[in-house]
Amino acid sequence: MRVLADPLRLQIITLLATESLCVCHLAEETGAKQTNLSNHLKVLRRAGLVETEPCGRFTYYKLRPATVEALAAALGELAAAAYETATAEKKRPCT
Repeated sequence: MRVLADPLRLQIITLLATESLCVCHLAEETGAKQTNLSNHLKVLRRAGLVETEPCGRFTYYKLRPATVEALAAALGELAAAAYETATAEKKRPCT
């Protein structure tokens, strides 16, 4: 969650959902500097959300759909648990 909490990283993920892009394309689309984008892409790679694909002297980044799907499933389970708690009004007694 913390990885996606940054607005620029969320924008990068959104852009990569539709096509593979290199840093120069991402800089064009977001207006961010290449060094800033590289740092954010490193965080996204370490989190397993994006992977790289070398293409000549450029590196293209693409979203890993299985990781996004697993994250969506985990959030769905969390939402379901929250709904259950809200409707049952579960409370732990204080001691």
